[in-house]
Amino acid sequence: MFDFFANPTRFQRIASAILPLLKLVTVISFACGLYWGLVTSPADYQQGDTVRIMYIHVPVAWLASSSYFILALCGLFYLVWRHPLADIGARAVAPVGALFAALTLITGALWGKPTWGTYWVWDARLTSMLVLFFFFVAYMALAGGFETRARGAKPAAILALVGAVNLPIVKFSVDWWNTLHQPASILRSGGVSIDASMLWPLMAMFIAFQCFFIVIVLMRMLRFLAEMRAMRPSSPSGRA
Repeated sequence: MFDFFANPTRFQRIASAILPLLKLVTVISFACGLYWGLVTSPADYQQGDTVRIMYIHVPVAWLASSSYFILALCGLFYLVWRHPLADIGARAVAPVGALFAALTLITGALWGKPTWGTYWVWDARLTSMLVLFFFFVAYMALAGGFETRARGAKPAAILALVGAVNLPIVKFSVDWWNTLHQPASILRSGGVSIDASMLWPLMAMFIAFQCFFIVIVLMRMLRFLAEMRAMRPSSPSGRA
């Protein structure tokens, strides 16, 4: 199955075909999620309207972690199969994941000030997310720190795998340590604990950000493939 999607020509054909649909779903999901979250959903009985930051903070936090998981997976595929599409995928994901990690820290600080009385504490969840952001930045610096893209691919892939050790800490830090963050409200053994009036806009924003992530990554991968094709030497007859 990996070989099927790892074929660059086939990947370009599939990605180009699904991008218009994904863009449409992204726009519709953002419109619905923002309207439901900012207009129709109720204010929290303790946090008031501040709770509406949740509709941005929670999806970007989830995508920051899942983006790094994809980055590490691409690194593994590259180290095992040495396929250039895995390296291209990792390079496409890294800056998008770094953006989501940064947005997580920023929106968390904006949410934390009125809720906890401070923008930042060295909370296990906050600290592990900051470390995740640094791993994204370190990957980009290492991958782009060599004269040729091929030389940076292997060490960057190894770094991506090393950073994956932090993912369980990000996820389970609220269960392992006493933190200011509340426990999971959706993916939990006891079932969802969020009221439907807040759950539906949150799910719409999850879908919106997920589709946005896929659109941006696919567009970046297509651009990288086009650049690689343009750099190929021409044949003696003058044809590429």
